[in-house]
Amino acid sequence: MNDVVPAQFDRRMLEALVCPVTEGPLRYDAEHQELISDQGQLAFPIRDGIPIMLISVARPLG
Repeated sequence: MNDVVPAQFDRRMLEALVCPVTEGPLRYDAEHQELISDQGQLAFPIRDGIPIMLISVARPLG
């Protein structure tokens, strides 16, 4: 994760999360408050400090 992680997140938790589709790494997008799966081309929203890792709510990239 290249961007700065906000204080309400536990960095270890974010590093442990993986994309539910590809099981690949995620990166944090501070501007959009999302976790990005570059392999899966999906963006998972973060709402009230909680990553929503449901494929049904992920935003397709590209």
